[in-house]
Amino acid sequence: MSVHLLIVSVGITSVDQLRANQSRRLIAGPLCHVTKQRPTREDELLDGGSVYWIIKGHIAARQRVLGLERLYDTEGEKCGLMLDSELIETELFPRAPHQGWRYLEADDAPRDLRDIVEESKSDDDSEGELSEEMAAELRSLGLI
Repeated sequence: MSVHLLIVSVGITSVDQLRANQSRRLIAGPLCHVTKQRPTREDELLDGGSVYWIIKGHIAARQRVLGLERLYDTEGEKCGLMLDSELIETELFPRAPHQGWRYLEADDAPRDLRDIVEESKSDDDSEGELSEEMAAELRSLGLI
């Protein structure tokens, strides 16, 4: 079973800003997010795991982890999380800020927005849709 990582996207205020930032980095080569420590649950992470990005207090997007690289600098060994270039928006899910990264179990991960859109298209009884911001607010209040 796969496991995911939660990472706070420091200095980023929207998924579009993260996407633009990463598209500039893609010019230089594959996406690599550097962390100080190597995940201890490496096998589970590489078995379909993703990085879930926390933006402005909400999980807002994810990217598949393609591999882990050993990197070195003047401070010693680091871990490079090699990420898929596809940034997938998720349902907004409130999450308190933290330092470093945390594990997220697959069952607790928010759904991809594209899956929610597909579900709503197939639901003929739908009377209307909530915006992601409204849905996040209702979730934070425990109403959905």
